[in-house]
Amino acid sequence: MTHVSVAVPCRLQINGQGYAADLPPSVTLLDLLRERLGLTGTKKGCDHGQCGACTVLVDGKRVKSCLILAISIPDAAVTTIEGISQNGRLHPMQQAFIDTDAFQCGYCTPGQIMSAIALLEEGHIHSRAEIREFMSGNLCRCGAYNGIIDAIERIVAQQRGNHAGEAA
Repeated sequence: MTHVSVAVPCRLQINGQGYAADLPPSVTLLDLLRERLGLTGTKKGCDHGQCGACTVLVDGKRVKSCLILAISIPDAAVTTIEGISQNGRLHPMQQAFIDTDAFQCGYCTPGQIMSAIALLEEGHIHSRAEIREFMSGNLCRCGAYNGIIDAIERIVAQQRGNHAGEAA
């Protein structure tokens, strides 16, 4: 019996760059990013959507890329950890993670940062408990949770300071 491989067209915007290819329908967004495009900042952890290491933004919303088939999100804008810095400067959330020592081994850090960026957009930043709850889909085996929450709170405080200055 001959095995026939079916390829399906896939078109995405990845970190602002167009991507088009024919892919087997079983290719996850995670495998497309890591194996086909060499964007290895997005980590493969559990491969079951439980750890959050593979978190990326799809049309501005955080998703676990191991759970999404690449062909299932036609024309979507995908942002990975590689796509958040601008002009060689770290994204403010990346800098906040460094400043608050919000990581140890660093394996979960890209997914944590991507989730934290989305968290700010979602508006779930009213208390440490709320931040902890809405970041609970991202696991850190090293236990750097306090630093992660400190980093998010630092960006919230900066944003509130900027908004207060704009009102003047």
